[in-house]
Amino acid sequence: MAKILVVEDQQHFADLIKDWLSAEGYLVDFAVTGPDALRLLKQCEYDLIVLDVNLPAVSGLDVCRAFRQRGGTTPIIMLTVNRTIDDKEFGFDAGADDYLTKPFHMRELSARVKALLKRASPAQPGGVLKAGSIAVYPAEHRVTKNGVAVDLMPKEFALFEFLMKHPNQVFSTDSLIQRVWPSSSQATPETIRSHITRIRQKLDEENSLIVTVHGVGYKLRVESL
Repeated sequence: MAKILVVEDQQHFADLIKDWLSAEGYLVDFAVTGPDALRLLKQCEYDLIVLDVNLPAVSGLDVCRAFRQRGGTTPIIMLTVNRTIDDKEFGFDAGADDYLTKPFHMRELSARVKALLKRASPAQPGGVLKAGSIAVYPAEHRVTKNGVAVDLMPKEFALFEFLMKHPNQVFSTDSLIQRVWPSSSQATPETIRSHITRIRQKLDEENSLIVTVHGVGYKLRVESL
């Protein structure tokens, strides 16, 4: 499940984008101003940013520029009411990856989001994530073991999918909360531990794919990639 930051000061329009992307299966955070966006970008990691150009206090162009200057590589879709080539050139010069001119259809936003996420992620044959006898089908929100369905709850699935997408990488509980739960969540390290326990039980793995790295966090162990 990709985590997306939407930065838009028009509440009604922001709600439309959030509701649409959430219905598409994305985890969505929201910011109203440039400073709010920069704060969230320091605290959390996102897979994609949808950023309005005309924000109060600090413009979307300034947010984009500041984020890139400190090394941020997350794909950015800029939103603007301006249709001039000059305006788009300013955005691309600031570090934007794509542009959408308001008004636009939400299906067009979906297409742009999917294209940028696909470009940013390593290619997976058929979109299926595999480790041993376990297979994850993100588009179908489905997990199987030896071809038999494994029933994971939504957050269990999101957590396991994230680990499957980052094999052999160690993540602290705080990092997992930031990547799998919204920033407004009250999730705690104990939340992560309980979810990991349930995933292990449901997968019924004698030598669990999800390994505890004591004093650090968790990783999904894959012997050969």
